[in-house]
Amino acid sequence: MSINEEHVETATFAAGCFWGVEATFRKTPGVVDTHVGYCGGHTPEPSYEQVCTGMTGHAESVEVRFDPTMVSYEVLLDVFWNSHDPTQLNRQGPDTGSQYRSVIFYHNEEQKEAATASRGAHQQHLSSPIVTAIATASPFYPAEEHHQRYLEKQGRI
Repeated sequence: MSINEEHVETATFAAGCFWGVEATFRKTPGVVDTHVGYCGGHTPEPSYEQVCTGMTGHAESVEVRFDPTMVSYEVLLDVFWNSHDPTQLNRQGPDTGSQYRSVIFYHNEEQKEAATASRGAHQQHLSSPIVTAIATASPFYPAEEHHQRYLEKQGRI
C-alpha cells in the first residue's frame, strides 16, 4: 500500500533520549518519517547544548509523521508507552534532567482525548503512578543533523 501524503498527520512524543525513541518509531509500519528535536520549552531555536542545561524548558522529542490509514494514533501511543518507563520523573535510565521527561504533545483535540484515555488504560497495569504529561504541542525545533537517525548512523541498529 502506498502512502497518501495528503493524509499524513503529525504526532510528537518525548520519552527520554530521543535517539532510541526515534529508532523505535521508525520501525513502526505506517510511520512516514521521524525527526528528533526539542519541544515544550521557551527558548527559540535551542541547540543541543542549551537543552542539555535544562534551562530552555525543552524535552528531547520525536516528531512522527504517519499515515493514519496505515497506523492509528492509538497504536503510536502504545509504541510510546512500551518504549520507556512512564513512571520515572525527569529521567530514563541513566539520563536525568527535565529534558528527558515523558510527554505526549498533542496536535488536536482528538489526540488529546486519545492520549488521556491511553494514559488511564496503561495506568491500570502499573503499580507506580504515571508521570507522563499531556500537553499542547508547542513549536518543534529539529535537532542538529548529526542527531537525526543517530543510532542508524552509528551502526547500532
